[in-house]
Amino acid sequence: MKPVFDPLDLLSDVLAKAVASGADAADAVYVDGKSLSLTYRLGKREQLERSESTDLGLRVFIGKRQAVVSSSDLSADALTGLVDRAVAMARVVPEDPYCGLAEPADLATDVVEIDGCDAGEPTVEMLLERAAHAEDAARAVSGVTNSEGAETGWGVSYHAIAATNGFARAYSRSRHSLVVSVLAGDGTAMERDYDYTSAVHGEDLRDAAEIGRSAGEKAVGRLHPNKVSSAQVPVIYEPRVAASLLGHLSAAINGAAVARGTTFLKDKLDTAIFPGSVNVIDDPLRRRGLRSRPFDAEGIPTRRQAVVDGGKLRSWLLDLRSARQLNMASTGHAARGISTPPSPSITNLYMEPGDTSPHDLIADIKSGFFVTELIGFGVNGVTGDYSRGAGGFWIEDGQFAYPVSEVTIAGNLLQMFANITVANDLEFRYGTDSPTLRVDGMTVAGR
Repeated sequence: MKPVFDPLDLLSDVLAKAVASGADAADAVYVDGKSLSLTYRLGKREQLERSESTDLGLRVFIGKRQAVVSSSDLSADALTGLVDRAVAMARVVPEDPYCGLAEPADLATDVVEIDGCDAGEPTVEMLLERAAHAEDAARAVSGVTNSEGAETGWGVSYHAIAATNGFARAYSRSRHSLVVSVLAGDGTAMERDYDYTSAVHGEDLRDAAEIGRSAGEKAVGRLHPNKVSSAQVPVIYEPRVAASLLGHLSAAINGAAVARGTTFLKDKLDTAIFPGSVNVIDDPLRRRGLRSRPFDAEGIPTRRQAVVDGGKLRSWLLDLRSARQLNMASTGHAARGISTPPSPSITNLYMEPGDTSPHDLIADIKSGFFVTELIGFGVNGVTGDYSRGAGGFWIEDGQFAYPVSEVTIAGNLLQMFANITVANDLEFRYGTDSPTLRVDGMTVAGR
């Protein structure tokens, strides 16, 4: 999706105005987006929304000072005012010794094709059919008594980035999604669950009826939960919650946190933090990946890299600023909004699958906890201390015994990482993806 005019020409004009107004250097981003969403509940369409937006963000540098401004008004007068405000702000803000553009030699030149945009826009009828199939299938599951509805959506955006160091490139990205949430049981004994699918191309979405049946079965399976006594047991994370552990890892290796020294992994580079069989990959070039991008927000080329290789932490996630603070090179992880400077961010992060099936991962557990839901965010990024509310199923003698709710699971992420066993059921579904994981020696706090 590209506008009728060339946004790179517009950005070039804005950059030229910034330099003429006194900026030593500048970069600018342009984002044109469209989205469509539909909600369907209890057999009826409830809501239909469409949005369109066009925004431009400008960052200017005067010496070691930088300022960022943005506007959705792209008229000539508005952009002149935008430049004037940015330059005026940059003259008075505090210096930042680590800010600045990339060196021209470090910029992306050969852009990899990632197939990141679905050219077709779905019709309202297509969205309605998708949502109806999902909710109808969920409500057809015996035991489902109510519905929070199905919501499906589509969005497409065009991103252009240009800078006075000579970088000027653009790409488009799209996303289709479907989520359905239903309730089972009656009165105070009701339980809720959901399922979800998302893809760059609509044809890659999971079947809507499959999503609905899964949501309904999950909700019914949670009925009549028991309490459990506190114990130290193996904990199994199903894939949709296992991905949260990778989220904690990515936050701990974010270059901004490392540079501040506010992460429990700050001294662990090139150190084993997982068992030797564990590999964690960040791959911005995966075709049709939900977070794929051919270059980062500072024009640095992106590449597939193992942040954990053979259990050892091999890389931080760095943009230019955090890389300069750490006397290292950017890893191509800069992301930015229209009105903010760049900061490090993951792309398609995943843990490679192991050799063990989920069934075998559970088979030898005398007593344990299979987690399907996490609640709250009791994680200390400085110490690695971990404590979260959870729900799921109690395991006895390698089998699911009964549903469990209102418990807390606790540990320390360093010990948890060191005691992980990885199953072989990896699927790329969420952008951050993990197989089923087993973590031995965790504390489950119940009654």
